[in-house]
Parts: sequence; C-alpha cells; structure tokens
Amino acid sequence: MIRVLVVDDHAVVRSGLRLLLDAEEDIEVVGEAGTARDAVFEARSSKPDVILMDVVMPGESGIDALPRVLNEAPGAAVLILSMQDEPSYVRQAFAAGAAGYVLKEAADAELVAAVREVAGGGQYVNPALGARLVAAEADERAKADADPLSDREREVLRLLALGHTNREIAQMLFISVRTSETHRAHIMQKLRLSSRADLVRYAIAKGLLDDEPEVSPDA
Repeated sequence: MIRVLVVDDHAVVRSGLRLLLDAEEDIEVVGEAGTARDAVFEARSSKPDVILMDVVMPGESGIDALPRVLNEAPGAAVLILSMQDEPSYVRQAFAAGAAGYVLKEAADAELVAAVREVAGGGQYVNPALGARLVAAEADERAKADADPLSDREREVLRLLALGHTNREIAQMLFISVRTSETHRAHIMQKLRLSSRADLVRYAIAKGLLDDEPEVSPDA
C-alpha cells in the first residue's frame, strides 16, 4: 500500500485529491496539511511513502520547505503538484530533492501514475513540461557555447587584448592580481587559446575592441 501525504493550502483541493487517491486499491491518503509548516509535522507523524505537495502556499513555498520535509520523512518521495508550468520551477524542485513534477491541470490517470512511479523509486515530469524543460536547457547550452565567458571575463579579455598586464588590469578593475591571473587562466581554458596573440584575434573577431576610443597622436 502506497501511503500518501497531501499538502495544499486549499481544503477543496485536498478533499478532491483524497477521493481520487483513496479510490485506488494500492494507494491510501494518510495525512493532509495546508501549509509547509504543517507538512513538516505531518511528514514526521504519518510516515508517508509519497508527499504530494503544492508549490505556492502561505508563509513558505513547497519547494523551499522540501528539504525540511524530507528530513522528517527521509524514505518518502516528493511529487510536486502545481499550477506553475515554467521550466525554472521544475529545475528548482528537483534541485531541492523532488522526485516528480505534475501540473494541476493533469488528468486524474496521470496523477495516479505519477504517484506510483515515484513511490517505486522513479522520477516523473509532465510530458509537455518535460519537453519544454529539455528545449530550455538546450537553448541555454547553445548560448553558453556561443559565448562561454562571463561579463567580467569579457572585460578582462578586452584589457588583455589592449596590451595591459595582469597587475594593470587588477588596478583598473579593483581586484587582486591573483584574481586577474585566475580570470586570464579561465579565459584561456574556456576559449582553448594558448597565447596573447590568440586572445587579441578572438577579441577582434567578437568586436570587443570596436568601441575603444581612438587616441590622438598628440595625447
């Protein structure tokens, strides 16, 4: 029997979920909570196998409370049930320890299947949301591959290409010489370059020197 704790700030939602889950022969709702704080106490007392948790609740979000809830029920799997359909919420939930993420608009059969999946040690993400998550991560990787440097690293690269030493760059950017040297090492590693000439060519190709003001011969 899969023991489920239902956490949602709306009593009507909790009642509906209880009716749905209790109708299954292998699932039993063993507790309810309307806040993240109450979820911590219920997780400790009811010893659930699955915690079905909302994200947006008064006081503290389900994602923020997730580590404390799992600390009280370390053997439980948390299945997030939320209206939030942004991939960022999915990433945050899994980073906090969730085993699954289902949208509240999901069909009853999908929710029941997700409960069984995470109870068995698996992971579950709403298919449509999972596809958006994959697409978002692919887009982020493409952007990182196109320009792997941070804003600070681009500034250091620009100054290196202009001929400044690590010490001069440190003084200009109000950082230590060691930090300046570390930035240079990271730039060389990320761009797979081996010389200052390579850095200059890269900076020119990326237009990092285009805005550099011209210096008068008499200056």
